[in-house]
Amino acid sequence: MTRKLFGTDGVRGRANTYPMTAEMALRLGAAAGRYFRRDSSTAHRVVIGKDTRLSGYMIENALTAGFTSTGMNVLLLGPVPTPAVGMLTPSMRADVGVMISASHNHAADNGIKFFGPDGFKLSDEAEAEIEALVFSEVAPAHAENIGRAKRIDDGRYRYMERVKSTFPQGLTLDGLKVVIDCANGAAYRAAPEVLWELGAELLPIGVSPDGTNINAGVGSTAPEAAAAMIRDTGADVGICLDGDADRVILIDETGVVADGDQIMALFANRWAEEGRLKGQTLAATVMSNLGLERYLAERAIALHRTPVGDRYVVEAMRARGLNLGGEQSGHIVMTDYATTGDGLIAGLQFLAEMVRTGRPASELVRSFEKVPQLLRNVRYAAGQTPLDLPAVQAAIAAGEARLTGTGRLLIRKSGTEPLIRVMAEAEDEALMVAVVNDIVGAVQAAV
Repeated sequence: MTRKLFGTDGVRGRANTYPMTAEMALRLGAAAGRYFRRDSSTAHRVVIGKDTRLSGYMIENALTAGFTSTGMNVLLLGPVPTPAVGMLTPSMRADVGVMISASHNHAADNGIKFFGPDGFKLSDEAEAEIEALVFSEVAPAHAENIGRAKRIDDGRYRYMERVKSTFPQGLTLDGLKVVIDCANGAAYRAAPEVLWELGAELLPIGVSPDGTNINAGVGSTAPEAAAAMIRDTGADVGICLDGDADRVILIDETGVVADGDQIMALFANRWAEEGRLKGQTLAATVMSNLGLERYLAERAIALHRTPVGDRYVVEAMRARGLNLGGEQSGHIVMTDYATTGDGLIAGLQFLAEMVRTGRPASELVRSFEKVPQLLRNVRYAAGQTPLDLPAVQAAIAAGEARLTGTGRLLIRKSGTEPLIRVMAEAEDEALMVAVVNDIVGAVQAAV
């Protein structure tokens, strides 16, 4: 079934502009409510969390109206990380979980992500069925069966206890000076509290959300502020989360930034040594660096590549029985601990390795040498299809021919923003830059 609303991570767009309007949120709530109540007339419930965007109030209220109109009881968590929704949906015996967030996007955007009763994100097929209901007539519940809404005040604390339980017994963070950047987002209270309770000396930034400053110059997409604080204060490590805290970027004691590929390399090697890396395989997307693939191969660890999107990584992990995967962008999925990427848990696992080995962050985040990689984005307007144009296709074909045998090229539309992403890898850096620039120029001319 063709999907018009859902992208690679739910429904996303500019707040108060289609499809992220109050009306559409209401229709999505009603459609999802009807979808999850179709097999029974008994009471059902939905868990709803959100990040710190101003538009979250509007969308939360609209979703609540939609769900209750179909007889669903709504449990409102308030600001919590996305993985908290994945954890609390099955814990609270809910039929569906919803996270209101546009993740790493700026404050003017927002999004709606759905989780099934098992705490995992919905499949493409389930999203397509919900979308079909959005554009049809959803039968409301009878007046006596309208759902109720209730605030859950301790959702953050339940999540924090689960996160702390993943940190090895007998270890503490005593003596570690940690910069924690919460992107003025959903983890602005949970992350510092967890780290402090485990003994870390904290230097927090991005912990003063005002509804409009999420991801603004802070967080995993803007780690420069945390890197500067590390250099100024002599901190041991920096942990940078994004707006909904499902991804993490690490910074070592010298201020050097490490992406998800380096984090996954460290964890995969460690887990393989301990005999707990299921399938002796790591799941990662087509964006992960070739250097990671070579590093794993040297250690007899397979790399299974998936389409871009942590949801597709998780689907592959579940299908193949794997327990470790993620994305270069910092989604680290450890299904032994969580149902989706969890930046705070990943950060804790890294800190545990620092404590266990006594090694500085700079040694742990440099597992392999990256093959030169370049990613450029080209924004396009609604309704445009630049990748279908002959001039763009010709530029892509020419680039592929030039890189044959020496590198690789990946061109794709973003599933969360109106962007064409042009990525190339090659040992010959000058050739790589030339190929990317040629294709970017063709796309820019087209749009």
